[in-house]
Amino acid sequence: MADVAERAGVSGQTVSRVVNASPRVDPETRARIEAAMTELGYRPHRAARALRTGRTQTIGLVVSTLASVGNSRMLQAVADAAATRGYALTVVTLGADGDVAAAFERLAEQGVDGAIVLNEATAHVRGADVGAAGLRLVVVDSPRDDRFGVVETDHAGGARHATEHLLALGHATVRHLAGPGGSFAAAERERGWREALTAAGASVPPVVRGDWTSASGFAAASALLESGATAVFAANDQMALGVLRAVAESGRSVPGDVSVVGFDDVADAADYRPPLTTVRQDFDALGARAVAALVDGIEAAAPAAFETVPTRLVVRESTAPAPTPGR
Repeated sequence: MADVAERAGVSGQTVSRVVNASPRVDPETRARIEAAMTELGYRPHRAARALRTGRTQTIGLVVSTLASVGNSRMLQAVADAAATRGYALTVVTLGADGDVAAAFERLAEQGVDGAIVLNEATAHVRGADVGAAGLRLVVVDSPRDDRFGVVETDHAGGARHATEHLLALGHATVRHLAGPGGSFAAAERERGWREALTAAGASVPPVVRGDWTSASGFAAASALLESGATAVFAANDQMALGVLRAVAESGRSVPGDVSVVGFDDVADAADYRPPLTTVRQDFDALGARAVAALVDGIEAAAPAAFETVPTRLVVRESTAPAPTPGR
């Protein structure tokens, strides 16, 4: 590091700031230091730095499963954001028993500086002794809790916009294909749907519940179609895909007979048949803010953060005005 500082004509402290991805270095100086590092073949030594600072520059990620699209998208977003801040990532999945304490213990044994907990795994954190492992935590999608930072998507707001969109098209009410019980995101999306119907004076029909998979959406769609539904808001795009298939196999059409809205705006949503109207969840922003909140807490002892990431309704071809009665 001293050689790099001499070559670049700066202090060792300035080189250290560049190595640790500090924003407190002007772009020209940063470029000169990075060029000197390349010329000299300098690479930060993570183990040596850990001995000096007491930090490993590694964060953990706790997740129930990586099988769902939302969790896999969040893994990518967190990994990218961590790399940008100069941190490595260690991933731990919960077992069938959801033992989050054991997950925290495994991460602590690996010397991580803190951890991010995703989505369904957050239900286990809320009832756990989060201080036992001594980890700084940021939880994605959870009620506010002073024990850890929280970064959440505006699930309820997105669901309200989806429901209001369908009501504005003349549908008398909107049926909801909800996510699994115990999921914070599913509960918030259901809350937004319910609030929109109540505010509009529309009837609030009972929900039908799936498990985030397209297969569960297909299985649940029969009850929705038998009820005479003309509009369905599915709690995620995968379940909406199952609804699209069920409507087609019933001899009806989307959106001619049934309008369908999803949630997430997965990469393939625009290529569904028809292209899916959905609520866009900004996974990249969610991951970046979760990593920033955690790293700021680790490096600057910043207080636990609470942030909400907005959503946006993306209107495509799966929604249309309500069919004429008696059609």
